[in-house]
Amino acid sequence: MVELANLFPRHGLAVTVVLIEPPAKPPSFAAAVSRSMASNPRITFHVMPSPSCHSNVPELIRAMNAPLREYLRSSVPSARAVVFDMFCACALDVAAELGLPAYFFQCGGASHLAVGLHLPHVQAEINASFGEIGDEPLLFPSVPPFKPSDLPKAALDRNDEMYRWILGVFERLPESRGILVNTFQWLETKALRALGDGAGEDKKHGCLSWLDAQPEKSVVFLCFGSMGSFPKEQLAEIAIGLERSGQRFLWVVRRPHAGEASLSGLLAGCHGTHGELDIDELMPEGFLERTKGRGLAAGSWAPQADVLRHRATGAFVTHCGWNSVLEGIAAGVPLLCWPLYAEQRLNKVFIVEEVGVGAVMVGYDGEVVRAEEVEAKVRWMLESNEASPIRERVALAKERAEEATRKSGSSHQSFVKFLIDFGVTKWPVMNLVYW
Repeated sequence: MVELANLFPRHGLAVTVVLIEPPAKPPSFAAAVSRSMASNPRITFHVMPSPSCHSNVPELIRAMNAPLREYLRSSVPSARAVVFDMFCACALDVAAELGLPAYFFQCGGASHLAVGLHLPHVQAEINASFGEIGDEPLLFPSVPPFKPSDLPKAALDRNDEMYRWILGVFERLPESRGILVNTFQWLETKALRALGDGAGEDKKHGCLSWLDAQPEKSVVFLCFGSMGSFPKEQLAEIAIGLERSGQRFLWVVRRPHAGEASLSGLLAGCHGTHGELDIDELMPEGFLERTKGRGLAAGSWAPQADVLRHRATGAFVTHCGWNSVLEGIAAGVPLLCWPLYAEQRLNKVFIVEEVGVGAVMVGYDGEVVRAEEVEAKVRWMLESNEASPIRERVALAKERAEEATRKSGSSHQSFVKFLIDFGVTKWPVMNLVYW
């Protein structure tokens, strides 16, 4: 931590390291702080006494939010940013309250960080403790396969209190402005790339090569977000509808709801590029063979933004998550709306009724969207003259999105106003608090 803090003064930045005094107040802690102060005169150190009523680390760290908030307000009012130790994830609330950009410092490697950020999702999917699943390799993006026993001991029991806390920490890290990682590019190229753009492979994704061979605007792309999964009955209806439509399709198939697939399928299906879901097992018999050539079912993940921007993509069946909506509009692809949860139904109303860049997949709010609806809507959007107004409207929306992000565009100008308001043009010196 002190090594990191030493980097800031070299760039003309004032830095304060805020420490929590251990409840037991061991003499070794005071001695270590004294040594650090003596050997690092350009760093300001502040030790906050800890309350004695908290017996475990999570409780202690949560209890320190109030004194940290008071210290920042009273003693470092000119602070411009905070860098938190990754275990202090709850301190994000303090930064948000004070309007300070918050970053995390991950003193471990990028590979460890990539595993940790993916861990909550995997744990939710397998519905078991890692210590109960044997030696079947875990397949995480950007890292080599590893045994469950290679995880920290606490992670082998999903009911372990410390493990549950760590999962919560990793869930909150992406809320920060950024994460500083103690590594370098050559050493962990794949992990750093995965953290940066969500992919861990050097090669072009296979679905993009498949799209290269398809006619322009001829493919319907089906993708329902990171949490969008269906029971096998619904998967079968989608498959039948796509087959009957006669249209080209690229379908990102996620594992069914928990309990409807084998553990090995769940593990393989939720880890992207190192393991593939057994799609054939989930589809109607012979479906993949009968649609070979005009259809591609990709297991669990595809580079969505790249797919939507591809010249061959002509329609997008989406769960209406806002990021997906924007990516579809920015690519000029009309939307077939199949909302699943959260605010997605409201997004559907906006897409269809307000801006007119999509249509509704009827039956989304019932138990099953039938094959007949999938068949009809896909064919209608790709071929029908009746859908021309939607295709024209989304083409206009794409032009407006491009205009907004140009140098003189509304989004660009709004961001410039934000930077001016934030004072970025007056940053020869920046105070940071490292905790």
